[in-house]
Amino acid sequence: MLVEQRFEKILKIVDEKKSVTVQELMDLLDTSESTIRRDLTTLHSNARLIKVHGGAIALGSNYHTKDDYVEARQGLNLKDKKKIAKYAASLIRMNDFVYLDAGTTTEYIIDYLEEKNAVFVTNAITHAQKLVKAGCTVYLIGGELKASTEAVVGNEAILNLNKYNFTKGFFGTNGISMEVGFTTPDLNEAMVKKAAFARCSDRYVLCDPSKFNQISPITFAEFSNSKIITTSLEDNTYKQCTNILEVNEHDLYRDI
Repeated sequence: MLVEQRFEKILKIVDEKKSVTVQELMDLLDTSESTIRRDLTTLHSNARLIKVHGGAIALGSNYHTKDDYVEARQGLNLKDKKKIAKYAASLIRMNDFVYLDAGTTTEYIIDYLEEKNAVFVTNAITHAQKLVKAGCTVYLIGGELKASTEAVVGNEAILNLNKYNFTKGFFGTNGISMEVGFTTPDLNEAMVKKAAFARCSDRYVLCDPSKFNQISPITFAEFSNSKIITTSLEDNTYKQCTNILEVNEHDLYRDI
């Protein structure tokens, strides 16, 4: 197959599917991984698609390259966030050792905490302050403070996390995609999320339905590596996923 023919086939597949992995392209085109990666790099350089970690997405897709400030995000999808947070809080048990990721939805967990005999570690100053006021034992990891998300990031934060073994971890995300995974715009924050993920026995990603099929530049975990707590989904594709928990109107959940 000529190079230009392969380019057109790749572009057609990406346009139809909106996002595609390197493996899918290898299977569909019967082509080697190195060739597909080289083709994606060329097409990305020519502004014909967007190359992301592990694959590519179509131009005009839901792709976000920066974080909004906390103040801008706190009021978004508030009803959904509180339902999700309330259910997440109910999962915390006596003597749990919990990692609480920075984020607006994870912060609302603290408002619904009934179990105070758990120990918390967080990379969010606001979370730490609220946990202390709620009467909880809390450890704040050290590192660089990121202004936009008020999260502690950097190598020191990762070194701090590597000594812990969490029973449960609750994470925020900027986007979810089956193909690309859980993503966030900032490399430093992604590396902290990834490090914390690796130290958790049970992992939960908290996100309202608007985060589905959204993609940011850095993947911090694969789609299948966490349970996802959300509210009512409209996308039937995700309704087939056994790792998604939907919170219903009575703040209960069903396993789809």
